[in-house]
Amino acid sequence: MHQRMRHPGHKHQPRDDPRSHVEAVLSARGGHKVQPRPDEVVARRAGDEWGVLSLGELVDCGLSPKEVATRVRNGWLHPLYRAVFAVGHSAVQPEGTWLAATKAVGLDAALSHFAAASHWEFVEWDGRYPEVTVPRRGVRGCPGIRVHYSSVLGARDVMRHEGIPVTTPARTLVDLAGVVNDNLLRTAVRRALAKRRVGIRQLVATRRRLGRRRGSATLNRVLRAAAPTRSELEDVVFDLIVDAGFVRPDVNQPLLLAGRRIVADFRWAEQQIVVEADSRAWHDNPLARADDAERQTLLEAHGDGVVRVTWEQAVMRARETVARIEAAGVPRPGIPLGALREGGGR
Repeated sequence: MHQRMRHPGHKHQPRDDPRSHVEAVLSARGGHKVQPRPDEVVARRAGDEWGVLSLGELVDCGLSPKEVATRVRNGWLHPLYRAVFAVGHSAVQPEGTWLAATKAVGLDAALSHFAAASHWEFVEWDGRYPEVTVPRRGVRGCPGIRVHYSSVLGARDVMRHEGIPVTTPARTLVDLAGVVNDNLLRTAVRRALAKRRVGIRQLVATRRRLGRRRGSATLNRVLRAAAPTRSELEDVVFDLIVDAGFVRPDVNQPLLLAGRRIVADFRWAEQQIVVEADSRAWHDNPLARADDAERQTLLEAHGDGVVRVTWEQAVMRARETVARIEAAGVPRPGIPLGALREGGGR
């Protein structure tokens, strides 16, 4: 029988030697590239995931469920939530806890409410149970996690920040209003604005889109004291006009009336209707009020009707304000002006 010859320098390695199972496999092409062991893949992936991986991710790295269980017993994997583990040690950072919570609940889960506000640095994290929101019912509860359901949680409300799926800053603040008091919400809104994570216009639009919900009254009280600049209020009023479906007005178009140049905030020339945004920051003094009265007198003498909208009316009484604008005769596309006036125009 032919006996296979070995190179003199070759050291025989028994087939059952454990090293044969853990050493790298040479690639057929390069002869030098190695295939990493599953534990190496796990370590690298965990480094990109705040140190936490789900059971499915561990299996993707090459470990079997039985091998995962062995590493749990040996203290290399530490269970955090259902089927989610910390790799190497259990002292994960808050970001690791937040990411683990979303992985435990499901692929469509987003960090939300107080935990999301902490992730955005609007409030200080206090170690409470993290909260996540999902857009579907029937999600199994998970010990140590507060799960919320929202039928209006869409793509516009969720993003990834530092690798964690989280509600957007505006959505986070709207949700936060339902779980904290006025003072903490006021602090969160102030920090969000200071960090330029969100603008007043975006925050108001999100609150309006989501409608009345838990915490609406709290958020309204905070927004009432926001004291926006003139441009911010004009943005909010313009959004209100557009969202209500009115014909788009001319914006900041100048008029020459009685030798004076008047710039109306929003004007419908054909209907001769003007909507003025009255910002407290710009109009709350005797000179400004006198100027407003003179402007309104000139516009009305020209035949224009004037509807004035304050910050509180635009934000807290949006429906009532839309009704006032419609009653003044502002048209919607496809609706004859006469039909509006027959229903109680200006």
